[in-house]
Amino acid sequence: MKAVVSKLHCSSMEEVMVVRRRPHVVNGGGFVVTDCKEKIVFKIDGCGVLGTKGELVLRDGDGNDLLLINKKGGMVQALSIHNKWKGYSYDYQGSPKPVFTLRDPKHSCFSITGSIRISVQPVNCYFDVKGYFPDRDCSIIDSTGNVIAQVKEWIGSRDIYKVVIKPSVDKAFVFGVIAVLDYIYGESTSC
Repeated sequence: MKAVVSKLHCSSMEEVMVVRRRPHVVNGGGFVVTDCKEKIVFKIDGCGVLGTKGELVLRDGDGNDLLLINKKGGMVQALSIHNKWKGYSYDYQGSPKPVFTLRDPKHSCFSITGSIRISVQPVNCYFDVKGYFPDRDCSIIDSTGNVIAQVKEWIGSRDIYKVVIKPSVDKAFVFGVIAVLDYIYGESTSC
């Protein structure tokens, strides 16, 4: 798989990452991602920290912005049967560059399928989310049907879960998608 955000976030071997939700009351929500050595790899802030509904930021362990994710609005969006989220990375000059669009079906009687689709720019490829994120039982699958990442329940805790990421997969992209799923289902990144 080609890197979506940056090849710096790809690993040559399978990795298990641990996600810890932050409480809204203390830190404004969001979550922290650690590796097997409990080193912070990513931090995700939602509107509890940013103060803007429908906006998420993925940062690396040092606090540098990697992805800005916005929920699209406006009249066209209001008439659509899908919600659309756009993820932007930053180029070497600090300008935002579109890297993915995530479409999820709005909760309505007109929604035909419950699948969530992610399109990656500028290449013409896509990913699907299968399963149900709130149960911590879902996978991100590439266009050829290969599982690139799996969200799995952490026994005994609702606030901690693990994500298994396959080799050569861009972890920043995976956690950008997970940040949107977290928001869609009203969890730690939502208002």
